[in-house]
Amino acid sequence: MIALPMLKQRLSQYLALTKPRVTQLAVFCAVIGMFLATPTLPDWRVVVPATAGIWLLAGAAFAINCLVEREIDARMARTARRPSAQGEISTSQILFFSGLIGGAGMAILYLLVNPLTMWLTFVTFVGYAVIYTIILKPATPQNIVIGGLSGAMPPALGWAAIANDVPMQAWLLVLIIFVWTPPHFWALAMYRRDDYAKSGLPMLPVTHGPEFTRFHIWLYTIALFATTLLPYAAKMSGLIYLVSAVILGLGFLWYGWRIYRYYDDLLARKTFTFSIIYLSLLFAALLVDHYIKL
Repeated sequence: MIALPMLKQRLSQYLALTKPRVTQLAVFCAVIGMFLATPTLPDWRVVVPATAGIWLLAGAAFAINCLVEREIDARMARTARRPSAQGEISTSQILFFSGLIGGAGMAILYLLVNPLTMWLTFVTFVGYAVIYTIILKPATPQNIVIGGLSGAMPPALGWAAIANDVPMQAWLLVLIIFVWTPPHFWALAMYRRDDYAKSGLPMLPVTHGPEFTRFHIWLYTIALFATTLLPYAAKMSGLIYLVSAVILGLGFLWYGWRIYRYYDDLLARKTFTFSIIYLSLLFAALLVDHYIKL
């Protein structure tokens, strides 16, 4: 009886290493890619293992991120409670956990989906856990822009799982997330700029100042609005998606403009929250449009 609460606590600590909320959004975008890859409903016998495999490898990448940044996380209020930052889970335990779930994810994708999806997901793992976390993040304030490609890959992974191919349409979805990432993350970095100053990471609000960052958030929201119109221009989607993209895009433009001209921390926090809702609704609109053509 005493051991059960301790076991639950331990499992919750390991789960926290996988950053569940971030992983859920990534997997959601991957699943949308699976549905868009076929004119009919995708085979659930592929969807289920593909979702599980992508989820496990994403969690493994986030666990490595927590390990590498444990000292940085300990200096930041937002991340100080992570089990890695508090030393509740050791380096060897995190490495073993990441290797275990990452290896399981690769095996599932290779055996039950296809090798292309496994390799693309593994490359994404390396891109996030190594290239972004270890190399780019501590080296340049453009880390989130350059490293954003790995975070933008889920739709391509999902598409590859069903079609065993990654055509132009899949890369358009990747491009949308790639352009969405900077205004999404910089909004967070703005209202957490004191935290990032303590961390020692060269985040844009720290290295180039708030005004420069606010202007670039505004520029990226403009670029995002244009980018989200590409699926319709490429005849990948219809009017349902177009109307949704315009309405959602105008909302993001409004937030971006207000951050640029009338900034306060509460507005930045609201922009960050809206950006998550925005991406979820945008991809949901793609899915609805895929099956209800107007």
